[in-house]
Amino acid sequence: MPEGAGQTHELRIAIADDHPLMRDALASAIGSVAPGAKFIEAGTLDATLALVAQTPGPDLLLMDLHMPGADGLSGVRAVRTRAPQIPLAVVSADDDPAAVRTMLALGVAGFIPKTESPAVIASAVRLILAGGVYVPPRLMDHGSPAARASEAPSGLTGRQMDVVRLLARGMSNKAIARELNVSEGTVKVHLLAVFRALDVRNRTSAVLAAQRFLD
Repeated sequence: MPEGAGQTHELRIAIADDHPLMRDALASAIGSVAPGAKFIEAGTLDATLALVAQTPGPDLLLMDLHMPGADGLSGVRAVRTRAPQIPLAVVSADDDPAAVRTMLALGVAGFIPKTESPAVIASAVRLILAGGVYVPPRLMDHGSPAARASEAPSGLTGRQMDVVRLLARGMSNKAIARELNVSEGTVKVHLLAVFRALDVRNRTSAVLAAQRFLD
């Protein structure tokens, strides 16, 4: 559809795993977090790289650490290189703390163990869609990007503060999306999280409430 046609953005969530049952389970777990989202799937690293190269790309990618065609972290590096603007959450049964720290250093938006309950997976995805970084508390390194993100002033993540700063400049959702290289749907998710965190109902109130934290 042409940009600016007045239609709402459809949230697109990509799930990359070589097991169809796991892809179905993840889609089911996060369905309540993103009602109406379009799920797109990939079963190999090559298919995942082709998927993130699409226009528009997904708003979030959930990817298994051990994808066919990848050697563990090499798949994470390949996706981050090909599409650094797309939030990537690694979903894996391998929860080695050293590997998780490496993934965070590569810029992933979260690490979700496959052993977590559907409710925990849904909460993790909700946080990531709102611009946060998710790591299970037992794996949290207080010097990690996830820990630093949780310490953002006023309870907002760094990405949410970016959105508020652009709001303060009078920018529209479309302009903010272009500035941050994300979709308008992602901007709307950030705004909803900002409104909840600051206990406000509109853009002006959000800017006023966060004013003391703005540069």
